[in-house]
Amino acid sequence: MEGAKKQVFTIQVEDGKPGKDGRPAVGPVFRNILAKDGFPPLDPDMRTSWDVFRTAAGKYPDNRMLGWRPFKDGVPGPYLWKSYKEVYEEVLQIGSALQQLGVQPGSRVGIYGSNCPQWVVAMQACNGYSIICVPLYDTLGAGAVDYIIDHAEIDVVFIQDKKIKEILSPNCTSATRLKALVAFTSANNEQIKDAEQIGMKVYSWNDFLKMGKDKPVQPRPPQPNDTCTIMYTSGTSGQPKGVMLSHESHGMYVKGVDLFMDQFEDKMSTEDVFLSFLPLAHILDRMIEEYFFHKGASVGYYHGDLNALRDDLMELKPTLLVGVPRVYEKIYEGILKALADLRPLRRVIFNALYNRKLASMKAGYTQKTASPFADMLAFRKVKARLGGRLRLLISGGAPLSTEIEEFMRVTSCAYFIQGYGLTETLGPSTVGYPDDMSLVGTAGVAATFTELRLEEVPEMGYDPLGVPSRGEILIRGSTVFTGYYKNPELTNEVMVDGWFHTGDIGEMTPDGILKVIDRKKNIFKLSQGEYVAVEYLEKVYVFPPIIEDIWVYGDSYKSMLVAVVNPHEENTMKWAGSNGYKGSFSEICKSEGLKEHVLKELAAAAQKNKLRGFEYIQGVVLDPVPFDIERDLVTATMKKRRNYMLKYYQVIYFHLLQCDFCCFY
Repeated sequence: MEGAKKQVFTIQVEDGKPGKDGRPAVGPVFRNILAKDGFPPLDPDMRTSWDVFRTAAGKYPDNRMLGWRPFKDGVPGPYLWKSYKEVYEEVLQIGSALQQLGVQPGSRVGIYGSNCPQWVVAMQACNGYSIICVPLYDTLGAGAVDYIIDHAEIDVVFIQDKKIKEILSPNCTSATRLKALVAFTSANNEQIKDAEQIGMKVYSWNDFLKMGKDKPVQPRPPQPNDTCTIMYTSGTSGQPKGVMLSHESHGMYVKGVDLFMDQFEDKMSTEDVFLSFLPLAHILDRMIEEYFFHKGASVGYYHGDLNALRDDLMELKPTLLVGVPRVYEKIYEGILKALADLRPLRRVIFNALYNRKLASMKAGYTQKTASPFADMLAFRKVKARLGGRLRLLISGGAPLSTEIEEFMRVTSCAYFIQGYGLTETLGPSTVGYPDDMSLVGTAGVAATFTELRLEEVPEMGYDPLGVPSRGEILIRGSTVFTGYYKNPELTNEVMVDGWFHTGDIGEMTPDGILKVIDRKKNIFKLSQGEYVAVEYLEKVYVFPPIIEDIWVYGDSYKSMLVAVVNPHEENTMKWAGSNGYKGSFSEICKSEGLKEHVLKELAAAAQKNKLRGFEYIQGVVLDPVPFDIERDLVTATMKKRRNYMLKYYQVIYFHLLQCDFCCFY
């Protein structure tokens, strides 16, 4: 047996400090062991995002870079590929065409559409000509695209064909400021005419390439401190926040991943393949792709249907899969369903092999050596369901349950790790380590160019100097954003003495291992990685006359929202009389008919306010007693005490919660 050998992942570089003069207490500062002597310097060919791509194109010109599945008769075919050389040539042509439109360095250009080669070509063209790339993403909420075009003062938008109608819609009033739309393929004649009426030119992709090819312009490379991208993310006030990320931070990220991966026997190489399906408009997929470009490896894009993702897995046979927890929950559910269909004896054998391999991994054996026999007999079939070549799986965007992480580590025949980060920190600020079961259920440790500490949150009872150490997660380092675009007040609110205040609550072990346990403000992520601003939703959902008050609940381990509703007594009794229900108010609140009516009213309110699908309430419990001070559910000023509400309703309505909520989860 190899034996369980405790690894050292971090180094403490500062001690914790008690609160003083009104300042909160802070915990010790931890840094990755790779940076024990300070953050490593950047290589000359990695100082900007453009450097990373340009160097790779010169080093690996004939390697497959970007892959996609063309459709024939509505069915996606085999992957086709563009080489690094071909992509580089297209980037120069697109960049040159932008120069002909008068797009100057520092101008903002939008990209609006699903992941595809054109998305990356447009992004790299922005990089090569010192233009700021601004991803547009409509799940930020109704009107978000319109808001971002106006707020970022965007000049040109590269756009997926089916999204053109969104820009030309009367609801997108900011479209009048655009000089041009460049379609990922082409627009129809009606769209071209509609655009001309508001002074906008629409180009097909091939026509725009030809413009640049006919009049080439040399790249205008950015400086490290230049803004590379403004990536908008959810805001608590309803409007997205523009997160400014520098070119240097992109280079630092790629360098940091390089140093991290070099620690392990299995290296990433030019033969690796990444299946891209998380939106490029989000930071996680964007940065994984930049690392793959640095390695001269291949990125294949899903064909557009997440429900048919397994078809892409089987066709592409990737070596790396990156997903939010909901992706792994679905994989887990699929495997359990397949197990349920087996004969009882085969299920017994599977479970015995699972327990044996898990015990060996906990004893210190690696994923590869824990039980080759179990891998051959049972778990190779799980690997085959994921394409057959996966070497590494990464979960990010929200915490993944310990049960599912453990299951994936045992059965996938690949390395599996979790990480934690935000758009403001250029994605992963912490990372787990493969083959160390002590990190299961945690967010890992500080990444290469990151420092972590916790800060006291007295109103929630979190003390970074207590046992266990708990508090708001603060992040400092070379990959932290430079500020919120046009919002210095908010920037100064979250950046204090060089530390970014994440708003997340963490628990830290004495050796710097982080677990995310709570949220300081009333905004949280669901398991698919989408943010939910709960106070805003409650303002929307309290509008129907049947509702007196509502508490909306969700967490990072679930994909849907549920709620406890206080029905409006007078309006409820009117509804009951009109619908043939008799009894007291409390009795009516127990009826399935009222519950169904409340759910319909909530759905109507969501539709009217153009809420996103994951913001819809999927299950309710009706409480005839208003939220009150006596039960510690609200403060003297009637603000909801959410921690107490969760504790109360978990106990009082345990069976209802099990029956009514869990089925929706």
